[in-house]
Amino acid sequence: MTSPPAAAAAEIPLAAWTRDLKQSSLREIHELLSRPGLLSFALGMPAAELFPVRAYARAAQHVLRTEPDALQYGLPVDRLRAHVVELMARRGVRCTEAEVFLTSGAQHAMSLLGKLLVTPGDTVVVEETAYDGMVNALRPLQPRLLTVPSDLQTGMDLDALEALLAGGERPALVYAIPEGHNPLGTSMPAANRRRLAELAARYGVPVIEDDAYGLLGYDGEPPAAVRALEPRWTLYVGSFSKIIAPGLRSGWVVAPPELVQRLSILKHGSDLDVCSFAQRTLAAFLDREDIGAHLARVRGAYTARRDAMLAALAAHFPADARWSCPSAGIFVWVQTPGTDTTALLRRAVEEAGVAFVPGRAFCARGGERGGDALRLNFSRTTTDEIHDGIARLGRLLRPSREGDALSLAR
Repeated sequence: MTSPPAAAAAEIPLAAWTRDLKQSSLREIHELLSRPGLLSFALGMPAAELFPVRAYARAAQHVLRTEPDALQYGLPVDRLRAHVVELMARRGVRCTEAEVFLTSGAQHAMSLLGKLLVTPGDTVVVEETAYDGMVNALRPLQPRLLTVPSDLQTGMDLDALEALLAGGERPALVYAIPEGHNPLGTSMPAANRRRLAELAARYGVPVIEDDAYGLLGYDGEPPAAVRALEPRWTLYVGSFSKIIAPGLRSGWVVAPPELVQRLSILKHGSDLDVCSFAQRTLAAFLDREDIGAHLARVRGAYTARRDAMLAALAAHFPADARWSCPSAGIFVWVQTPGTDTTALLRRAVEEAGVAFVPGRAFCARGGERGGDALRLNFSRTTTDEIHDGIARLGRLLRPSREGDALSLAR
C-alpha cells in the first residue's frame, strides 16, 4: 500500500501568464448593465430587427433538406470562401479562395494570428486606445506591448509608428482598425492607408487589419482596405457578425496561401473542425439572397441612427465636449473634459437609466488614458431612444444648458 505524498499543493498551479488575469472591463460592465429597463449605448451589438431572419431560415431549411451531412464534422465550405472573395472585392481587395481562411468570428481570427506571429516576449504595437479583444487575445503570448497615439479624425498616429520603426523596433505585428475604429469611430484617410501599407513593406512588419466594420460605410464608398494596397504584409480580418448576425460565429482571414496552411494547423489544435452547419447555411444564404440590398438596408438604418446621435450630442452635451463623427462602424467616442466617466457610469445607470462604456476600458496599457471619455453605440437603439438617452446623459453632465457642443468635424 502506497502512502500519500508528504505535501500536496494548496491549489491547482496555473500558467504564469494567468496569475494576474483580470476580467475584461467590458465583461464587468456587462454585469452592471443587466438590470431591466436600462437604455444602453454600451455594448457593440448590431440591431436584431435588421437580421435577415426569414431569408436565413429559408437557407437553413434548404441546407437541412439537401445536405444530410451538414450537421456532421466537416471541412471549410468552399462556396463560402468564394462568397468571401466577392465581398472582399467590395473592399477593393483582389484575392483568391486559396487566400481565404474561415474562422469562428473575428475574435477567433485575431487569436490564431497572434499565435502564428508572436513568440512570448516579442514586441507588438497597438493604439493607446484600442479594442480590448485584441489585447486579450495577445495576453497569453506575454508580448512586450508598445502603443502609439490616435487622432479622432485620422486614426492611428503614423508619425509615432514610423518613429518606432525607424528607431529599430521590429514588432511581430501592428494591430490597426482603419475603418470604423472601435472604440474611436474614426476612419483612416486613403493617404494614411497608403502610408501604413508602405511602412509595413519597408520595414517588413505584418499589419493585422481588423475590418469588421468595413462594409458598413455611410458617406459613400470608403477608401480601399489596406490589404488592397499591400497584400504581402497585411493580414485582413473580416466578420459576418456585424453585416448579417453575430450568432453565426463566422469570420475570415485573408492572407498569403502559405500562411493559410499554417493557420489551418493552428486551428486544428484548438477546435478541430469548422461549424459546418453555420458555414453551409451562410453559403446558401449568399447563394440565394442579394447581399448588396441587405447591406444597403443596414447602412440606411445605421446612418439615420448615427445622425440622430450626433444631433442629440450637439443639442444636449456641454459646450466643451468633443466627439468623433463616424463615416463607418457603430460607435461615437466622446471626450468630456474634467469628467471621470467611470464614476459617471454608475450615476448614469442608477439616476438616468442610461449606460455607456467608460473610455478607460479601452486603454491598452491599463492606465488612465480615456478617463474623461465614453464610447456610445448607436446601432441597437431607435432614433427616439437615442434622443431621449443622450438628453438624460446631458443633464448629468451639465445641470443647465450652456450652449451647443461643437463636433470635431466642424
